[in-house]
Amino acid sequence: MEPQAQGLLETHSLHEADEDVVTDVDFTNVISEEEKEELKIELAKLEDEISTLRQVLAAKEKHLVEIKQKLGISLMNELKQNFSKSWHDMQTTSAYKKTHETLSHAGQKATAAISNVGTAISKKFGDMRHFDLLQLCMCGVVTIS
Repeated sequence: MEPQAQGLLETHSLHEADEDVVTDVDFTNVISEEEKEELKIELAKLEDEISTLRQVLAAKEKHLVEIKQKLGISLMNELKQNFSKSWHDMQTTSAYKKTHETLSHAGQKATAAISNVGTAISKKFGDMRHFDLLQLCMCGVVTIS
């Protein structure tokens, strides 16, 4: 079967324009009056069930808040716990470990490089000091005892 197939065998998903065409189709002529009545009854039942579920959910959320208050769990405590857990979870990922190792290695190299530059600068100043002393000695300004 070719991916270019047309008609009922088409495999690509609907686009917005296709959805508009589908919603513009009037199915009321296709179904009988009896089926319409059954669908209306089913619709009413579903709306009623959804309303009941919303009420149950609201009651459970209220009960949850009451239990948290009794346990002394505040929003700030929850945020701290969530942050701690997320931070721990992130630290245990392989990407974090690899990044940490790479940055640690780079930091060690940077520290060594800075130390070498500092040593070279100190040595240069030391050489300059000795050179200046030698020049002063040669001029007779300073005598070494």
